[in-house]
Amino acid sequence: MPNIVAIVGRPNVGKSTLFNRLTESRDAIVDQTAGTTRDRHYGKSDWIGYEFSVIDTGGYTNDAEDIFEHEIRSQVKLAIDEASVILFVVDVVDGIHQLDEEVAHLLRQTEKPTILVVNKVDNSFRESDAMEFYGLGLGEFFTISSINGGGTGELLDHLVTFFEKPDEDAVEREIPRFTFVGRPNVGKSSLINTLLGEERNIVTDIAGTTRDSIETLYNKFGFDFFLVDTAGLRKKTKVHENIEFYSVLRSVRAIESCDVGFLVLDATQGIESQDLNIFHLLEKNRKGVVIIVNKWDLIEKDTMTTKIFEKQILERIAPFTDVPIIFTSALTKQRVLKAMEEGIAVFERRKKRVSTSKLNEELLPILKDNPPPSTKGKYIKIKYISQVPKHFPLFTIYANLPQYIKEPYKRYVENKLRKMYDFKGVPVTIFFRGRDD
Repeated sequence: MPNIVAIVGRPNVGKSTLFNRLTESRDAIVDQTAGTTRDRHYGKSDWIGYEFSVIDTGGYTNDAEDIFEHEIRSQVKLAIDEASVILFVVDVVDGIHQLDEEVAHLLRQTEKPTILVVNKVDNSFRESDAMEFYGLGLGEFFTISSINGGGTGELLDHLVTFFEKPDEDAVEREIPRFTFVGRPNVGKSSLINTLLGEERNIVTDIAGTTRDSIETLYNKFGFDFFLVDTAGLRKKTKVHENIEFYSVLRSVRAIESCDVGFLVLDATQGIESQDLNIFHLLEKNRKGVVIIVNKWDLIEKDTMTTKIFEKQILERIAPFTDVPIIFTSALTKQRVLKAMEEGIAVFERRKKRVSTSKLNEELLPILKDNPPPSTKGKYIKIKYISQVPKHFPLFTIYANLPQYIKEPYKRYVENKLRKMYDFKGVPVTIFFRGRDD
């Protein structure tokens, strides 16, 4: 079951700082919504072998207090719906605020694990002041200073007790799971209905996900796979200004458990910031990616239209641009089956294993002839390459001075791997290690 941690609380209590602390150096995805001051972050984290997604519900500023409280309440409710564990952050300097009490009231009504986190506790006096937060009725709490990391280790130790222990030896599932993700109303459900027709076999609610998502076991091309539809926002009648936030929350959960994500774009709107958010979620989770540009029948075309559209997409998703892009129409069924064929190909590439002997016979000589640039007079030598047995492409490259290898060279190695062994549509992870590692 996917592990999703939502950080909730009123603005300016240090939620984003805690988010940055938990995700370390990973770049957050930021979505700026016009008309408000709102930063929503989605990232990956890990602690003692447990991987989990982290969502910062962000803040909201508005002169009207009633709208302000409504937004906080809405985001907390969405987090409760989708998260596995909730971190409720409060500020020891300000003490208990009216909005803290409102959020606490909502959290007391849920069965989801909730951890009260008292932030900005960086001295013994503030440890004493934190006792006030017993008044929120949420029981024990953790005191931390997210800006310098104090107390976060103890918090994480407790947090991961709510997760299932990862099984490193688990056999990879035989039936791939293809998830259709994207903004509302881009045609995800229509595409799946076009594929299924009247040949629907099994439709069930996915355990642990929202009630609107369904998965269908489908047989095509002599190949079994699950189709997962993340559409169905119509049932959430009370979701208005939070509809994009809710869409991403649901996408996080669906992406966590899929093998290949089909990112569906609306041809009439192009690729937008929310599409990029979801694309980067797929990339961060190391899932296969196929981009589907739907509603292609609504576009007036000439001989260059497809190439121009494709170029615009690749510019936005850079640097991970080795991704198949299929232009479809659910209405006319144009290239819908081709998109599934490409998804199967991406699934197979994601499972691909390159032998150690092949890597060192074919790729190593190229890297030795084109070593990383010297740094501070030190020359870097590539020694050995191997692929780590994981459910996604992960390579370890041993060198004498791995700490001096910069990002451009890592990108060069990744491009060589892609060109030589065909990992189109699949994020490739590369670690540089020293000889003694």
